[in-house]
Amino acid sequence: MTPPLPAGSVIALLGAESTGKTELAQALASRLQQRGVATTVVAEYLREWCIREGRAPYREEQQAIADEQTRRIAEAAQHGVVVADTTALSIAAYADMLFGDTSLYPGAAAAQCRYSFTLLTALDLPWIDDGLQREGPHVREPFDGRLRSALAAAGIGYAVVHGTGAERLANAWNAINSIASRERPSGAAARRGSQSGWQWPCDKCSDPSCEHRLFSDLVAGRQ
Repeated sequence: MTPPLPAGSVIALLGAESTGKTELAQALASRLQQRGVATTVVAEYLREWCIREGRAPYREEQQAIADEQTRRIAEAAQHGVVVADTTALSIAAYADMLFGDTSLYPGAAAAQCRYSFTLLTALDLPWIDDGLQREGPHVREPFDGRLRSALAAAGIGYAVVHGTGAERLANAWNAINSIASRERPSGAAARRGSQSGWQWPCDKCSDPSCEHRLFSDLVAGRQ
């Protein structure tokens, strides 16, 4: 089944490093294109920036990177469906984790609310060093936690995608279909963050409500 995706729909992928966002974004876009849906992948601008500059960005450079990611997604959405390999919310989480700077969250959350679907890639894939200046596998869990906290604070619903290879693609595809068939979010509804009510049969605890409960229990247990 091909999900009903009007032009301008954005499927936004979020997740920690080495959780398969890029591969999943390409796979989703390829499947949509094969089914006649005009689809563009918007790559991770932060990665492009790090390769170009040969270093990680400083605190004062984070906002411009987040703004450029949002701008590229908006531009691509004018021409069809977009699969975004990360969003400004990831930059906000990095700024928070690395510099204790939470100022990027409001703008990033406002942009995220405009996207039709938010998929969070789970931490079930092994860490692979891609040669860039990354913090390492030990930061994946705290980064994942910041993303979940930001989504919850903004009332943005999301589906967690588990599995490897074709299984991960199938789980993401099923989540999009299920959400689209229940919500069919309009632009206005997406801007209001109406995805918060998503409910769909989960695979390996991919139901966001279940994930939220597990995460809340984890946080409570550590306090």
